[in-house]
Amino acid sequence: MINIPKSLTRKSALRAFLSSGAAGGILLMVAAALAMIIANSVFAQDYTHLIHAVTGPELTPKLGPMTLHLWINDGLMAIFFLLVGLEIKREFVDGHLSTWADRRLPMIAAAAGMIVPAIIYLAIAGGEPALRRGWAIPVATDIAFAIGVLALLGSRAPASLKLFLPTVAIVDDMGAVAIIAVFYTAELNLVALAAAGTIWCAMFLLNRFRVNVLWPYLLLAALLWYATLLSGVHATIAGVLAAFAIPLRRTLAAPDAADSALHRLEHALVKPVAFVIVPIFGFANAGVSLEGINFAALTAPLPLAIAMGLFLGKQIGIFTSIWLSVKLGIAARPHNASWTQVFGVAVLCGIGFTMSLFIGGLAFAGPAQGDAVKIGVLIGSLLSAILGYSVLRFAASRKRLSGDAI
Repeated sequence: MINIPKSLTRKSALRAFLSSGAAGGILLMVAAALAMIIANSVFAQDYTHLIHAVTGPELTPKLGPMTLHLWINDGLMAIFFLLVGLEIKREFVDGHLSTWADRRLPMIAAAAGMIVPAIIYLAIAGGEPALRRGWAIPVATDIAFAIGVLALLGSRAPASLKLFLPTVAIVDDMGAVAIIAVFYTAELNLVALAAAGTIWCAMFLLNRFRVNVLWPYLLLAALLWYATLLSGVHATIAGVLAAFAIPLRRTLAAPDAADSALHRLEHALVKPVAFVIVPIFGFANAGVSLEGINFAALTAPLPLAIAMGLFLGKQIGIFTSIWLSVKLGIAARPHNASWTQVFGVAVLCGIGFTMSLFIGGLAFAGPAQGDAVKIGVLIGSLLSAILGYSVLRFAASRKRLSGDAI
């Protein structure tokens, strides 16, 4: 009997995330739906008071006293971004984005899937100067929600597309992080920024000296979060920066070696993020009252621009870029996937729930605009989920009947 090393039988963090993606995505949908129901019930006022209840001291004058909403959006979401950063580093160093050949198609698709939605948003809402700040809201894909919908299809979706979707979403997240850091940064506190830079350098020194235990990195990551919060850069960026400093040992034959600090932290965060942090964020940010909402309100420039940016912009940008890349010989179409299935996945990328709501909260602080953002994100994401699922289910049925690629 051959003994297989445990390091070879453990699931990678990405595969673990995919296997729990349906459950995590469904839990996110339930949390968002629950928030909507409560926000339109007799408990609406209690919901608002709970979300904005003061629950801590004033960490920075910019934010004022900490509320439950701030702890979720600036604190818990930093952990979400830490996992995003770990996934990005892992995929680029030791994963499916480790070579330029592997990166080419996902990077092209992700770039087009960010540019076209922004153009559509500005075409609809750009005529009002006050709304131009929201151009980045429809550029992001919600990896948990999208993978959750894709996982519901089971074997109807090719394995290549189940890998391609999160790969595009990871590259997409890189762009979203850069946008948050560059375009949604308030007035900078240079002393705090210098402190954050010093702490980050200290983390890289630990990495350089091959310190592989996690607790020193986590302690410095907490200090980095606070310094970033004080600096004026959004605190969640600290999560991504900290991730880049966590040591990763390349292990091609055993991609989840237990002695790699990054792998250990990544595995520890996958389920808490998917099953706790993201649903809590969804519950705290999706609740919007539909009282007084009519056709005119739904077709107002802000919600319409966001919804169309997600629903039309993503599918047009991603599918067109993939089609052109294949026709021009730049990259190959995902293995065993028909063009109809590729289009279905491109549509699913229009689910921008978590990241879009997050960026929307940075772009617009007013309650009226905040509700309009939520409505636009919910409509665009819901349309993308329904159409994407329907297209993929239809394509799988047609492919089974014909026995050939479409």
